[in-house]
Amino acid sequence: MGKKASDVRLLDVRALSSLTDFLLIATGRSDRQVQAIAESVRLGLKNEHQTLPLAVEGMNEGRWVLLDYGDVMVHVFQPSVREFYDLDGLWREAPEVSIPAEYHWENKAAAQ
Repeated sequence: MGKKASDVRLLDVRALSSLTDFLLIATGRSDRQVQAIAESVRLGLKNEHQTLPLAVEGMNEGRWVLLDYGDVMVHVFQPSVREFYDLDGLWREAPEVSIPAEYHWENKAAAQ
């Protein structure tokens, strides 16, 4: 999440959903930031893992971008859209997977 996504959560939904195994939920402050975060994820997985999404929704609008990788779905929201759709609440029973500290941009910024 090199584009400074905030409130990033990775949820393990394997026991709760047949659609996917994990949900990655993140927030960007504006349509441009949401698009940049989603594009960064797409390019990172393409370039570093030769993995392309099965589907991409919402990239043109930048309010809520969904990147569907089958086993993992990435949702990047603007704050008001994230609050409205409340995936965090919908999947509140899903265990949250800890994201290693080296992937949090806040930690990198604080170290500099």
